[in-house]
Amino acid sequence: MTSGNDKVERDESGPACLSGDPACSPTERILEPEVRHHHRRRRKLLEFTHSSTRATMLMLVAAVAALVIENTPVLPYFAAFWHDFDLGFSLGSFAPHLSLEHFINDFLMAIFFLLVGLEIKFELTAGELRNPRKALLPILGAAGGALVPALVYMGVNMGSGFEQGWGVPMANDIAFCLGILALLGSRIPAGLRSFLSTLTIADDMIAILVIAVFYTADLDIAWLVGGLVLFAGALAINRLHVYDLWPYVLIGLAMWVCFLLSGVHATIAGVLLALAIPAKKSQVKLDRAPGWFEARARKADERYDPGEPDIVQKEYLGELDEIGRVSRMAIPPITRLDYRLHIPVYFFILPLFAFSNASVVLTGMDPLAVIANPVTIGVFCGLLFGKPLGIFLATWLTVKLRLSDLPAGVSWGHIAGVSVLGGVGFTMAIFVTNLAFVDASTIAMAKAAILAASLVAGIAGFLVLRRVTDEEEEEGAAKLEEEGAVERS
Repeated sequence: MTSGNDKVERDESGPACLSGDPACSPTERILEPEVRHHHRRRRKLLEFTHSSTRATMLMLVAAVAALVIENTPVLPYFAAFWHDFDLGFSLGSFAPHLSLEHFINDFLMAIFFLLVGLEIKFELTAGELRNPRKALLPILGAAGGALVPALVYMGVNMGSGFEQGWGVPMANDIAFCLGILALLGSRIPAGLRSFLSTLTIADDMIAILVIAVFYTADLDIAWLVGGLVLFAGALAINRLHVYDLWPYVLIGLAMWVCFLLSGVHATIAGVLLALAIPAKKSQVKLDRAPGWFEARARKADERYDPGEPDIVQKEYLGELDEIGRVSRMAIPPITRLDYRLHIPVYFFILPLFAFSNASVVLTGMDPLAVIANPVTIGVFCGLLFGKPLGIFLATWLTVKLRLSDLPAGVSWGHIAGVSVLGGVGFTMAIFVTNLAFVDASTIAMAKAAILAASLVAGIAGFLVLRRVTDEEEEEGAAKLEEEGAVERS
């Protein structure tokens, strides 16, 4: 047996490592040399996939690819593929089938809504939405940003027969907004990033309510009650302090089936499931964890025999397994699920949704007829003009009425830039479009307006924010220079 002190001496006698060398990290230093490069590759992959900017670019590439394919003779049956390719199984007389498009829009997007629900619950539990006064500013901003574009759309489409599309310009896209903001890096005040995050979360909450209440097909009460009973069951096991994720996942799948058959859009199951998952506590008393881990590590150290192969050190490996098990238990379920969903949602589900839904057939259509169509005008103007106006006015009124204050370091120029970014609709707007309209040409015109408005709003919002930050940096540099001149004199 080798004592703990001997091991420390052996580690200290090892080769020194340069500052900044990844091998200097605690994890790298305990790995076998031949596996360190695998660990570094995995770490780089995780860093890559946790970038909102890269996720945004991937969705944009998917949308552009869909537009190109749909309007070229490369794949003339591109749209038909999503409608005609069925997924399903048969179990006696029970033979459910979904087209690939419905599978993406109804099932995979329910997972996206689950992630949105987790973000909402985090904000309610530990984020800005926990503080009523701080939360009021982005919540009212989101409410204004939902109401005004809906009014703009209705003003254009009153009596046109397309009034049901008022919900399309209400919703913005959290991934694109945060991705564009991330392009400015540390130049953006932390308070502005928090404001935009909370604003988009509140906007998603409004969009979810609109979908559930106004874009629901004929209700089947029995299935709806079944889904609500399952939701109550998920809340009950939360109250019983069940922290394993699998019971919630199984209940969530059953909820999804019930809501799908009830007529309420099945993605609502994802949001309700997120609200039922434990968030405030983990299974471990964290104040006692350091002492427990220290004692367990000493015990493992005593059982380690450097002269024996790893595979025969059952007691030592058992101690390590127990340390790993308790480590996993110390992480709250909401955090574990959010971590597991991030990569598949942002790097698979949303790009696949964009690729299958962003296609707009422009060939054979009169451009002037598309531009002059009230749906196109209503959606475009609602997103590009109504959304920024609603966000900015609601925020301004909230501050002027002293109901809340601007975050620290945030100016009205920043709010103006973020308000313009609010016009980026994309994912949620396209999702509502598929629910609001049935006619393919109307859907195509609405999508074209969404893509055009989102592109202009994204570029304009970025330029406004960059100009504001440039001016503030110039003012700061001038002030420092002036203060330096005063000190020298």
